[in-house]
Amino acid sequence: MVVLTRKIAVMGYPCVGKSSITLRFVKGTFPDAYDTTVEDMYNKNYKYQNRDYILRITDTAGQQEYSLFPRSCSFDIDGFILVYAIDDRRSFEVMQTIYDKIRDNVGDMRIPLVLVGNKSDLQYNSRSVTKEEGQSLAAQWQAHFLETSAKDNNAIQQIFEKVLFEIEVSKGNIVRPRANDGGKCVIA
Repeated sequence: MVVLTRKIAVMGYPCVGKSSITLRFVKGTFPDAYDTTVEDMYNKNYKYQNRDYILRITDTAGQQEYSLFPRSCSFDIDGFILVYAIDDRRSFEVMQTIYDKIRDNVGDMRIPLVLVGNKSDLQYNSRSVTKEEGQSLAAQWQAHFLETSAKDNNAIQQIFEKVLFEIEVSKGNIVRPRANDGGKCVIA
C-alpha cells in the first residue's frame, strides 16, 4: 500500500483561528485558551478518495502585511489554506498580500489553495466581511472558498479535503471534472 505525503501550510493574519482550525482537524479539539503561535507542525493520517495520506500541516505564526514570508512555507509545500476572521476586516485585507507572497515564492499562478472565512459562529452584527467578498476574492484566485467555525466544528474537514483535492489535481492524480461529467472526479 502506497501512502502519499502532502504538506499543507495554514496562513493568515494573527488571531484569526489558524491554530483552532488545525487543532480541530488534527486532534478534534478546540483550544479553551489562546497562546500566540510561533509555528507548529502536525501530522495526520488521512484517507481521501480511497488513498492513504500523511498530511504534514504547518500552523504558521500570524502574518502581518509587512512580515517576511515564513521560510518553512517557501519550499516543498503542496497546498495552502489562507484564513481570515469574518469579524476582522484587516485580516481579510491582508489576504491579497499573503497570496502575492505565496505566488512570488512558489512561482506558479495556479497554486493549490483554499480561502477560509473563520468564526462564522459569531453573531451577524459582529461580521465585517461579507460571504460574497470572500467568494469574490477566491474566484479571482480560482480557489475554493469556505466559511467555517472552528469552535462549532463546522466545515473543518471540508477545508482540508478541498486543499487536498487541489493538490492532487496539480500533481495530475485527479482530473478536474468538466461541466458535462456530472461533477464526477476521475482518479488518475
